[in-house]
Amino acid sequence: MKTVTFKNFSFWQRIIINTITLLAMAGLFRNGLYISSIWTAILAAFILGILNALVKPVLHLLALPFTILTFGLFGLVINGLVLWLTSWVIGDGFKFASFGWAVFIAIIMSLVNLIISNYFNKNNQ
Repeated sequence: MKTVTFKNFSFWQRIIINTITLLAMAGLFRNGLYISSIWTAILAAFILGILNALVKPVLHLLALPFTILTFGLFGLVINGLVLWLTSWVIGDGFKFASFGWAVFIAIIMSLVNLIISNYFNKNNQ
């Protein structure tokens, strides 16, 4: 049996990946996500990294019953909530049209991070 592991990137590598992903999402979905500049995207990725490290584990613990009832799908809502919280911290330079857009972008960002981690893991073996 083969064990599949994913590449663990450093904090700064994740910041770069999330910055590029956020800029791409802002370009693709202009009605749903607004980013005023590249510096705002870098700041958003940095704050997102901090919130993922500090706030997200607490939210996962508090939402554990909902996560179990939805077979883990509520985790996507938590990811959207962390992105929404990031936009609240940054202010007018980084905002979503609605919470639904935040969840949608969070799903896409999760898929992009999964694909990139899987790609670099295959190259390192």
